[in-house]
Order: sequence, then structure tokens, then C-alpha cells
Amino acid sequence: MGNNTDTIKILFFGDITGRQGRNAVKLYLKNIPGSEKPDFVIANIENASHGFGLTKKNYEDLSISGIDCFTSGNHIWDKKDIYEYIDTAEKLVRPINYPEGTKGLGCKIFAVKNEKIAVINTLGRVFMPPLDSPWTVVTEKINQLKKEGVKHIIIDFHAEATAEKICFSKYLTKEFNTEENALIKCFFGTHTHVQTADEKIYNGMAYITDAGFCGAEDSVIGMEFATSLKRLSTGLPERYEISETPIAQINGVEVIIDKTKALQIKRINLTIDNSKYESEDKVNNPGGVV
Repeated sequence: MGNNTDTIKILFFGDITGRQGRNAVKLYLKNIPGSEKPDFVIANIENASHGFGLTKKNYEDLSISGIDCFTSGNHIWDKKDIYEYIDTAEKLVRPINYPEGTKGLGCKIFAVKNEKIAVINTLGRVFMPPLDSPWTVVTEKINQLKKEGVKHIIIDFHAEATAEKICFSKYLTKEFNTEENALIKCFFGTHTHVQTADEKIYNGMAYITDAGFCGAEDSVIGMEFATSLKRLSTGLPERYEISETPIAQINGVEVIIDKTKALQIKRINLTIDNSKYESEDKVNNPGGVV
């Protein structure tokens, strides 16, 4: 399908969490057969560096793995070197509804098979830090993109509440999609690290409430059970630590679009043995990124 000139295959990974998530995604991408390779790969990376934020080192490492665009969320600022490189990180999109003047960009346009694809990242506001309204900011941005001739928009809505994700997606399709032409081709929910089973094509738009996460399988959404148990059962402060188990889960979605609408959405939900990647890495890249 990736070689079909009339369609575009998009691969989206849910929140990459820690080294286990990074290595699992790299191993997955490396082993996709040539005939099945996607045309455009997006990954949410707000938890990619030890579960909180993204270092420049990890950004550069993931950039050469086959990922074309990185979306993020409320943890994108957790590693302080983000302020030093976000303005020059061509693939990285931060939430668009931070105040004017915030470093980085909340929307970027990518050229894919002679088509312009805009990727917008935005944060929800229910049970999340108070920010500008995504309803207003995203609507304004989409209207601007329409004037610029963009015909394909992908949204990563990083939000806690299921109802907010569903309502926002329906609002956008009613505002910008028709049966004949869907401007919003994909709407992916992220943040909870728990994949939902409600993938669908809605009014020409591929939708899932939460794409899930990529990280340690034997964990509490990527974190060690013991530290999570102590914090959740006692209410006392406890530093979360990434689970170090070698078996990782890969969550995401694969979407096929054409010039007018989304044609297909398929969930990805599998486990992968990171020890295979790590044994290869010791031979091919001794002392490499961890």
C-alpha cells in the first residue's frame, strides 16, 4: 500500500515511554517488510527519556530510526535541554495551546508523496493543567491551514478525559469534514497509556480515543509496580521509576488515507522482546544511546 500513489499509509505510535519504548519502536520499524513500510511515521514522545520529557540525545537517536514527526504533551518540558533545541528540532511538535511566545511550534507541515500534511498537537483541559482553549486555538489554526491550501490534517489530542476527546473529535468533523471531503484525516488521542478499542472511520476521519503506549509490558503504564503501589496506596510522594523488564508492548494505529478521506484504520497491539534489539546494539553500536 505504501507504494500506491493514490494513498498514503500513516503509522502512529502511542506515547513512547523510556528506553524500553524507544528500543521497541526502533526494532519494530527496522523489521517492517519493504512492501509494507509506511509513508509517514508519527510518534508521541513526551515520555521518551526515562518517562519524563525528551532529551536532545534521544531526539536525535529517534530521528534516524524512521520516525518523521514527533508529537508531545504536558511532559515535554520536563528535560531542561528542551529549551535549548526545540526551536531547531524540525520534526518536533509541542502542544499548540500553550501561551503565545512559548518556544517551539504546535503545528508543522510535512511533504508526503507530493501532498502537504499538517500535524497539530494540542492538550485537553479536563483534569489537566489550565491552558488556552483547544476549541478556539485549533479552530483558528485549521482555518489558517485551509487558506494555505493544506488538504490533510492530523491531530494528536493529548488529554485525560474520554468525553473531551470524543466531543472534540466530533466538533472538528462537523466543522471541517463532509462526506465528500474530509480535511481532518486523523484524530489520535494520547496521554492515558491505555489503548482503547474504539477505532473507527467517522465522517471521513480515522479516530481512536487513545492509541496507548510503547514501553515495558510488565509495568504500571511504563513504571515500576513497587513505586507505583507505594505512591497510589499511601498518598505519599514517591519518585516513579521506569520498569526495566525486557518485554515491551507496542501500541499504535495504522491508517490509510487518500486525497479526500481516511479509508482504513487498524490498531497495533503486540509485545516485542527488547533483548533482541539490545544484543544487536552491543555489536553494532557499542556505547550507543541508552
